[in-house]
Amino acid sequence: MTTTRPVAPPASEARARVQAVTQRHARRGGRATVRGRAYPAYLVALFTVFYLVPVVHARSTSPAPFSVSSAHFPAGAATLVCGLAVAVCWGGQLVGRFWGPLVVQPFLLHVLMSTDLSPAHYLGTIARRRLAYAGTVTLLALCSAAYLATDLFDRPATALPGLAVTAGISAVAAVAWLWGQVRPVRDNFLLAGAVGASALAVAAISGTAPDGRYGHWLAALVPALLAAAVGPPAFRALPPIDLARLARESARASQARDYAWTGTLHHALDLYRPQPRGFTSALVRTDGSLRGYLAQGAVRALRTPGRAAAAAVLLPVGGASSTHGVAGSGGGPEWWWWAAGSVAVYLGSGWVGETWRGLRDELTMAPLFGERWGGLPARALVWPVVAVTAGTFLGGALVALFRWPLPVGRAGSTVLLVAGSVVLVLGARFLREMKLQLPLELLLPVITPFGDLSGLRVVAWQFDGIIVVLTGVALMNAVPSATGAAALAVCLAAACVGAGLRRTGWAHRGLLSRLRRG
Repeated sequence: MTTTRPVAPPASEARARVQAVTQRHARRGGRATVRGRAYPAYLVALFTVFYLVPVVHARSTSPAPFSVSSAHFPAGAATLVCGLAVAVCWGGQLVGRFWGPLVVQPFLLHVLMSTDLSPAHYLGTIARRRLAYAGTVTLLALCSAAYLATDLFDRPATALPGLAVTAGISAVAAVAWLWGQVRPVRDNFLLAGAVGASALAVAAISGTAPDGRYGHWLAALVPALLAAAVGPPAFRALPPIDLARLARESARASQARDYAWTGTLHHALDLYRPQPRGFTSALVRTDGSLRGYLAQGAVRALRTPGRAAAAAVLLPVGGASSTHGVAGSGGGPEWWWWAAGSVAVYLGSGWVGETWRGLRDELTMAPLFGERWGGLPARALVWPVVAVTAGTFLGGALVALFRWPLPVGRAGSTVLLVAGSVVLVLGARFLREMKLQLPLELLLPVITPFGDLSGLRVVAWQFDGIIVVLTGVALMNAVPSATGAAALAVCLAAACVGAGLRRTGWAHRGLLSRLRRG
């Protein structure tokens, strides 16, 4: 008896068949129409005319916020470049674990999987095209940020090295994006460790060079070599890839995309929320009674170890950044440190546990749980409040130890401003987590001389927490008194709590009576 093996088609034939399938799929009605392309082009034109052009003009006619002092790169520039490369590489790996370059439309993936083509034929084409797009976008974003924030491109002596550094970082970011999706967790940890060790070595070597003269070229060469070394193994992982897992990721991404386009971005993010597991019995003592509120929150946080680890990193880092910005002289770069730290604390406050979601469910389903609060705020809010406060002040204490003694008269105001930032962040997080479906009134047209701007209201509703944090920090920075800034933060947090309660149906009227009954 003889057996026959399927013969793999030649590369040229496989490429033609993949293109034919893609074109057929594009004609199914999924191809964008002229009207569909016109509205994004209109928004891009508005952004360019009213934001990008004035910002570029202001930058070209004024000194840069951060100046490259010498004709060459300063000695500490290589260290900052290495830190940026590590952050971009690790971020690309993390994004690839959730939404990698091989995520395609489920129907198209199903059609390609049903053929005799090898996954390397159709996934390789998609990966190469998307990596080119990702590298180009990263390069443009880094160059734009460097042009707007520094005088890196003002002189030829620093422009060429700066372009080489951004090109190397963009290359390693694109490859890390693919690596994070196609390689197992162990290989991702190995790449992350290799990138961190390489960054430390480059920073140490460049620090020994006179004036850091050649450190920037080394910082540009190492990411490029790393991308060249990691790229081929990543593409070699395409033939044995788990197509069933890729199909599940594509289906989840398609559903998340639909949620995001219809206005329910928090539902799209919920699809990527890890499911709690383990430690169920730890919620109960040996005598059968529940543990305390703080212990319950800590156990629930440990049931999602990835989110808890991210919060454990973001909260001290955000506290350190905020303290560094607040303890400065005020204005200028210090405000950016303060704002970035507050955003980091805001992100970490949502990852300390699932108690925010439990509070929202109990508030919105009063007929099921009853209207008696019965310790509900304490049970749900003790752990996030304590964890966010402790993590933030831990990072702030480390910064204060390194900068001690603080400038004259800044110790008390630093504590007040950091505490006000924590209160503001908790209020913004409460407002964000009490969000339900998209309100219908946000879809009503807002007619202006520049057209219908109702989309801006939807964007503001989607990112209301971050907008509150950034606006609140800007207002606190504008108040000359630390006590007044802290009081302003408390007022903003109270307004956020009131708005969050209205979202869940708990109006101001009768709220005090409900609290007394609880």
